[in-house]
Amino acid sequence: VSTVTLAVYDGKGRLVRVLASGEYGAGPHEIEWDGTNGSGRVVASGMYFYRLKTSFETLTRKMTLLK
Repeated sequence: VSTVTLAVYDGKGRLVRVLASGEYGAGPHEIEWDGTNGSGRVVASGMYFYRLKTSFETLTRKMTLLK
């Protein structure tokens, strides 16, 4: 079990939405982002970053949102 946070950021590094936060067991997990921010409003198409932070490491990757 590891504490996990998965968050989406815009190109300027501002937090858009936290998709997951809590304890997760080992193994594959799937989380889908519907293109909305923390208030439920649809965000613009463009480049975003997601950050996966666990008890052991932090990964940041780029992604493109297309509508």
